Amino acid sequence: MSQPGDRPYDIVGVGFGPANLALAVALEEHNARAAPADRLTAAFVERQPGFGWHRGMLIEGATMQVSFLKDLVTLRDPASGFTFLSYLKEKGRLVDFINHKTFFPTRVEFHDYLSWAAARVEHFVRYGTEAVSAAPVEDGEGGVTGFAVTVRDASGAERVLRARDLVVGGGLQPSLPEGVEASGRVWHNRDLLTRLAGMEGPPPARWTVIGAGQSAAEVADHLHRTYPDAEVCAIFARYGYSPADDSPFANRIFDPAAVDDFHGAPEEVKERLLDYHRGTNYSVVDLDLIEELYRRSYQEKVLGRERLRILNACRVLDVRETPDGVRTAYEFLPTGERHELDSGVVVCATGYRPYDVLGLLGPAAGLCERDERGRVRVERDYRIRTVPGVRAGVYLQGGTEHTHGITSSLLSNGAVRAGEILGSLLARRADPAAARPEAVAVG
Repeated sequence: MSQPGDRPYDIVGVGFGPANLALAVALEEHNARAAPADRLTAAFVERQPGFGWHRGMLIEGATMQVSFLKDLVTLRDPASGFTFLSYLKEKGRLVDFINHKTFFPTRVEFHDYLSWAAARVEHFVRYGTEAVSAAPVEDGEGGVTGFAVTVRDASGAERVLRARDLVVGGGLQPSLPEGVEASGRVWHNRDLLTRLAGMEGPPPARWTVIGAGQSAAEVADHLHRTYPDAEVCAIFARYGYSPADDSPFANRIFDPAAVDDFHGAPEEVKERLLDYHRGTNYSVVDLDLIEELYRRSYQEKVLGRERLRILNACRVLDVRETPDGVRTAYEFLPTGERHELDSGVVVCATGYRPYDVLGLLGPAAGLCERDERGRVRVERDYRIRTVPGVRAGVYLQGGTEHTHGITSSLLSNGAVRAGEILGSLLARRADPAAARPEAVAVG
């Protein structure tokens, strides 16, 4: 419960991945130049013991799919000391990186950049702490002026953090096929490297990878390279991995201006735009990786020893553990013929689902307005639209694809979004009665 000396915060942030890290950086820079009375206080709670972003997929050699210029700050403020280039300068690798002639650093290096930035704002963060629930704080006249956020630390002890506004950046939660549960032999790809590091005994003679996207292809590639005596079976419903559309015109869907266009568009236009540009992000793979996997598969056919097996046009029916491993039942879609495949481990590269913000809010979720499909309505400044009398705000960093477009869960617009959320927080602090559906950017 609340402790003596606890004070109300301007902001409590749930989760501390790249999205809320970008906001913490924006707060740090604002507070550094603001008068004391204009500074904002914040506490971010993060269940991990330290900063980490998809550590289980930091596969050696895997590169980012977005430019380093879409870092935590550059699109908001290129002169910031938190840019990727500032990180390179401090690490003594700026000239080396320039000579590398790439806009796409390795995932390992970009994770190191994020960790470098997180260390500089760690005074905002309570690691090893999980948000359990958020209850509205009322003013005695039926109005809601803030939230009481119950948090739990690694020891199980609970306390309450009070804040005027919540910023929820709980990240994406692993999604497994229907009826499938994670176990010692059934993994989600998010945990790949962690699971491999903790694996005891000889490695499996056969691995099964379910999924057709970038992560699935990377997992198949990594297992095939790492275990030269093992067979790797990739199962997916398509006839082949589909290439990502990263052409310049298509990438305009990730532009900050596209968020304005999308948010103001009619519902049928939003759905059409998402459908048009699904190939930029969903279940698609970098063309270089597709070609490399095909090259290996073909070469193995030439040599007469096929270790990389592509089970395409197949639908997974069931995954269950056996005494010796895992049995995957699947159907070949064109004929309906069913098969079973035994392997030592099944890796499900089957995507993610948004963080359940309404579950966090509990009964307070009733304060949030919904659309005709039951989804929360979200203003342009990423604040959930609430019923009259609620002066506290709940901002979303993710889970806004239906209102803000395809950038909702991606790094592409993180820096700009952080500035817009901070601008809204400052504007509402200056004018508590203001309802500001438009974004207010802070440079």
